[in-house]
Amino acid sequence: MKPYSGACDQNRDPILSVLEQLLSDASTVLEVGTGTGQHAVYFAEKLPHLTWQCSDQVQYHEGIQAWLDEAELSNVLPPIALNVSEDKWPETRYDALYSANVMHIMHWENVVDLFVSGAKCIKENGLMICYGPFNYDGQYTSQSNANFDQSLKMRDPDSGIRNFEDLQKLANENGLKFLHDIEMPANNRTLVWRRAASTT
Repeated sequence: MKPYSGACDQNRDPILSVLEQLLSDASTVLEVGTGTGQHAVYFAEKLPHLTWQCSDQVQYHEGIQAWLDEAELSNVLPPIALNVSEDKWPETRYDALYSANVMHIMHWENVVDLFVSGAKCIKENGLMICYGPFNYDGQYTSQSNANFDQSLKMRDPDSGIRNFEDLQKLANENGLKFLHDIEMPANNRTLVWRRAASTT
């Protein structure tokens, strides 16, 4: 049986509308934290000009592959093993890195590794696109986000909604220039950075 996330169905069209604009000139995307595989097959079908590379920890691969097998799309690739802090990152450079609802599940050191290694996987002038709930100046943007953060920390004290300012610092340290903070439904945001062109 394929894994299923109701949240993926609920947020896919708002995210698609953003990706259509951001990735109109792109050809390759690395998705970090593919999860069930629902986003991968939906976006690959709706954006056929993209080659979509799935990645996640190995225990999720069977479920992802079940979605890929059913969709039979030529532009979505089988998942590669990627624990951001443990596995070797791909040597391929992508036009964009996409990640949805991942950073609040990770420990902070994993978030750091996502930016450090992820930036190296993006081509010059390529994009890092991150969707999910974020805090600003240490403050929740809604009571529902505060409740969600508490539930995350009950399961894992090292997880939780991340502060935009902390992520922006990581981005700056890794050659990523802030582009957009896009308001999304259900108190989520899409944050976008562009990898700076080399000056050497």
